[in-house]
Amino acid sequence: MKRFVFLLLFATTAVWAAAGSAAERPNILWITSEDHGPEMGCYGDEFATTPNVDALAKKGMRYKLAWSTAPVCAPARTTLITGLYPPSCGGQHMRSMAQLPESIPLYPALLSQAGYYCTNNSKQDYNVSPQGELGWADSSRKAHYRNRDPEQPFFAIFNETCSHESKIRTRPHKQIHDPAKVRVPAYHPDNEDTRRDWAQYYDVVTQADATAGKLLRELDKQGLTDSTIVFYYGDHGSGMARGKRWTYNSGLAVPLVVYFPEKWRHLAPKEYQTGGVSDRLVGFVDLAPTLLSLAGVQPPEWMQGQAIAGKYETEAPKYMYGFRDRMDERYDFIRTVTDGRYQYIRNFNPHFIYGQFVSYNFQTPSTAAWKRAFDAGLCNAAQSHFWNLKPAEELYDLQADPDEVNNLANSPDHQQKLGELRDALYQWCHDIRDVGFLPEGEIHSRSEGSTPYEMARDETKYPFEKIFAAADLATHRNPEDLDRLKSLLTDSDSAVRYWGAVGILNRGGDAVNASKQALLAALGDDSPYVRVAAGYAVGKFGDKELQRQGIECLIDVAPSKPGTNVFAAIAALNAIDKLDEKVAFAKAEIDKMPVGEIVSPDKRYGGYPQRLLTKIQDDFKATASSR
Repeated sequence: MKRFVFLLLFATTAVWAAAGSAAERPNILWITSEDHGPEMGCYGDEFATTPNVDALAKKGMRYKLAWSTAPVCAPARTTLITGLYPPSCGGQHMRSMAQLPESIPLYPALLSQAGYYCTNNSKQDYNVSPQGELGWADSSRKAHYRNRDPEQPFFAIFNETCSHESKIRTRPHKQIHDPAKVRVPAYHPDNEDTRRDWAQYYDVVTQADATAGKLLRELDKQGLTDSTIVFYYGDHGSGMARGKRWTYNSGLAVPLVVYFPEKWRHLAPKEYQTGGVSDRLVGFVDLAPTLLSLAGVQPPEWMQGQAIAGKYETEAPKYMYGFRDRMDERYDFIRTVTDGRYQYIRNFNPHFIYGQFVSYNFQTPSTAAWKRAFDAGLCNAAQSHFWNLKPAEELYDLQADPDEVNNLANSPDHQQKLGELRDALYQWCHDIRDVGFLPEGEIHSRSEGSTPYEMARDETKYPFEKIFAAADLATHRNPEDLDRLKSLLTDSDSAVRYWGAVGILNRGGDAVNASKQALLAALGDDSPYVRVAAGYAVGKFGDKELQRQGIECLIDVAPSKPGTNVFAAIAALNAIDKLDEKVAFAKAEIDKMPVGEIVSPDKRYGGYPQRLLTKIQDDFKATASSR
């Protein structure tokens, strides 16, 4: 802690020297709204009713393409608050609560040390824990810039929750937008539930716009409009399925509108024009360094984003990146990059379907209706993709195919672009030391006595290139690589062995049965994550005897006894759930699993094993009732 305080005091001296007196620095207002993408009039959506943000865009500037970096709230907010890509510090999984090093304070601490009055109204929901103060003067539903000393510059966030995905399914609801006039995306089936939920989504975006208008009028009433820089943005894509939680543009793209009053026009982006549109690619990772730059503070070197305005504005980047990892109770692992025209998606868990059952998302009527339509054979190829296994690679032309339903990864005409974006993504993973290539539990176990950020940069704890190469090999489906995958199962590093098992699983039944002895040995591995991958592989594809051994291994790793590690339990229960009727013989043992006695580093993980167990038990009941 003493080191942290010293760093902040040292930073304070430099900050004041660079920034000058408080009167010479701008106020900064962030107006944010949850779970909505660029479905607004200023973005050309004629169905939207968003007069207030549209007016802000006319007197300010909007960004053509901005990404939340992560398509769900907590990882996206983690990106914002740190200026780091969460996969570089262990904060990418939903509510993962990774510890940050003492040397990395959150941006409100840096701003407050620079003399700013920092308020957050009101959501935090970060996936990281700093070792120092957060830096908020007030973070609550009552937080407001008006409580500051009038001579003090402020940075204030007001976050509107009315557009959250939960509001799409709130009934009864007074309809504003006509479901009959909705444009149904090509990936969604055109049915009553889809149209009603999309129309209700537009309704709640209108409500969020009204809140923005109220806040802007309040700013004007306080006489602060001419001295305040304003940002308006959504926190990720819409709460509709294949929006929020998914790394398509529909999940990552957000509205971003900025306004610089004449007094602070010299701090505006170089391309800033009244009513203009910027082609610069902007991700959430860029907003923390931008705030510091606007305050006259040089962003620290460890921040991974680029300032888009202010004294330390940088040149526009060529690419922008995004990610998806565990979403609530379901594991996944996706990385993506765009150059603004094309988006490349790399699926490192292609053995899982996109539309895994996330209990919270399935409460939305259109999500459940979509799955029913698929099960009934009523979906075309574009609509069915969501419910099938993923390819290793996807490439989309956002200009010609904005709904991203035409995968160009195998197109001969697009191989150069595919290779360019793949190389850019792989280099990014290397540069940030992406810890997602470790099973989640190993992010924490390898960081014992340190932090995930520091562990990732210690080659003895995290031999990145070796583990990355194993993951890259595993998640393609070339059958000729089978012998190499078997050899991975004997490596000294447990993460490499894990990817060896995943690689065999990913190649299906023939590969699993050809690797029987290697997988049987893996069922006794020291690592529970290797055992889960091997158990799932033989449980899904092995003969009857082999299946049983794999499932018994999964049950042993799952919370079959008190003291089970939460990460191992989540991984094992995910595998058990995906084996459906094959696990029926173990129903009695599964029913009595003591999920309440799981060992977890943070209480926020607590509900995930229970959600998985409830899903498995509900499936048992449904199967029994259908007989």
